[in-house]
Amino acid sequence: MSHIGHYLSGAITAGTSGQSQDVYNPATGEVISQVALASADEVNKAVAAAKAAWPAWAALPVLRRARIMDKFKNIVNERAAILAEAISTEHGKTHDDALGEVTRGVEVVEFSTSAPSFMKGEYSEDVGTGVDSHMIRQPLGVVAGITPFNFPAMVPMWMFPMALVTGNCFILKPSERDPSASLLLAQWLSEAGVPDGVFNVVQGDKLAVDTLLHHDDIRAVSFVGSTPIAQYIHATGTANGKRVQALGGAKNHMVIMPDADLDMAASALIGAAYGSAGERCMAISVAVPVTDAVADALIDKLVPQIEALKIGPATDKATDMGPLVTQAAKDRANDYVSRGEAQGAKVVVDGRGFTQDKQGYENGFYVGGSLLDNVTEDMDCYRDEIFGPVLSVVRKNSYQEAVDLIHGHNYANGTAIFTRDGDVARNFSKDIEVGMVGVNVPIPVPMAYHSFGGWKSSIFGEHHMHGMEGVRFYTRIKTTTTRWPSGMRSDPQFTMPTLG
Repeated sequence: MSHIGHYLSGAITAGTSGQSQDVYNPATGEVISQVALASADEVNKAVAAAKAAWPAWAALPVLRRARIMDKFKNIVNERAAILAEAISTEHGKTHDDALGEVTRGVEVVEFSTSAPSFMKGEYSEDVGTGVDSHMIRQPLGVVAGITPFNFPAMVPMWMFPMALVTGNCFILKPSERDPSASLLLAQWLSEAGVPDGVFNVVQGDKLAVDTLLHHDDIRAVSFVGSTPIAQYIHATGTANGKRVQALGGAKNHMVIMPDADLDMAASALIGAAYGSAGERCMAISVAVPVTDAVADALIDKLVPQIEALKIGPATDKATDMGPLVTQAAKDRANDYVSRGEAQGAKVVVDGRGFTQDKQGYENGFYVGGSLLDNVTEDMDCYRDEIFGPVLSVVRKNSYQEAVDLIHGHNYANGTAIFTRDGDVARNFSKDIEVGMVGVNVPIPVPMAYHSFGGWKSSIFGEHHMHGMEGVRFYTRIKTTTTRWPSGMRSDPQFTMPTLG
């Protein structure tokens, strides 16, 4: 059995804590490796290595850092299939879905290569008589990223390219459920020219997280995960003087108006609700058809497509939906269907009884797609983030009722509306209190040169991820005001200085 370690000072290192955790192949249910869980001492060594490497890395011209990221981009593009295979093996998502994850991550790397442009400062001549002023952006120092299991390559690439190219050193604490992608990324960064110590990976659990959150030399922490943990990360990190961006959970609604193209809406829902087995923070988990007629027609189109989903391992190219990441995740999804049924929802398609008959995969963590109708706001399946292939239908009688439903939920990560009416679409985009909005787009994840993040309990902290928000998060502003002797008065001044 293989053992997965850390990446410290440019090399893979075995764990020394004596603690480890099993890593499963969700498609088979088998333990395929063990990942080391870092001790506080190992985390401290990673931070020390990054701190030692930071002065030289920060002093490197931004153009040279950008060229390194460009080389890294090319390496990842050339080896995308290798990275995707590692993701599929430990996460369970299909190979094509894993390739899509890699592509979306590379887009942020690509954006980071424009750092010489977005790191430019501002200059004002003669802000006062003989006085000039200029502003520059400087890196923070050593920063950390704590990333989730559902995107073991993409989410780290939302963070570290922006952190590195702006001159910071980075500590990555990936999910212990699918840790191999992190080591591939680390090795390829070194191959691209990132100096030893600038990028480090510490595998671990809560001990590693808490060590980072309390470490005096960590200046900022990025996090993506569930809302309870995001709240903890934000509260603990900020209490220890760190800048924190913590992205939490979601319950994303899609409104289907009476004028919508129902074929398009149904196909969009199938992909957005059941793609990656629903293990996406931008998955659509609530369909909101406006009027019963729309709801009935939509369900008629959804049911045969859900029942036709090909559920299996990533090794089968015909697979539409793979397993959930763990047995606990499978049990959780099934339990929410049962609780919804007990609380009055109608189970239109029941995925609880799905069994995998492919030889060798009978013990995988598979669950079928479920569709619940007549869901109401007080049901657990509506209130909570399930993170599984369960789509709830909440019927509403008007556009305003649909908007009020969305505004009443604690999560506000993403939302979508399907309509042909430009006025309705414009009003929805403008007025809805959600961070990311799609118009006839079911999963409105912004491109890398825009920024990703929700509102309300879907985010904690002032900055969203990547794009210019990423630049702002990983840098701080310094403003210098300059006057040379020829323009200076020789007598002391005791009043508040004015420059006009």
